[in-house]
Amino acid sequence: MQKNVGDTDRMIRIIAGIIILAIGVYYGSWWGLIGLVPLFTGLTRSCVLYKMLGINTCKLN
Repeated sequence: MQKNVGDTDRMIRIIAGIIILAIGVYYGSWWGLIGLVPLFTGLTRSCVLYKMLGINTCKLN
């Protein structure tokens, strides 16, 4: 997969994913699994939605 998620975007996604997962665990709700989406995209640095929209937040080499 092509990397299209920059450093700041990546950190925000990872933190948001962890927070959403934690809230889901705290309340015992399966909705917390939604936190896996930003967590996964942050860890892999690739976002399918960004690819479809032609967005790339990575800095140029």
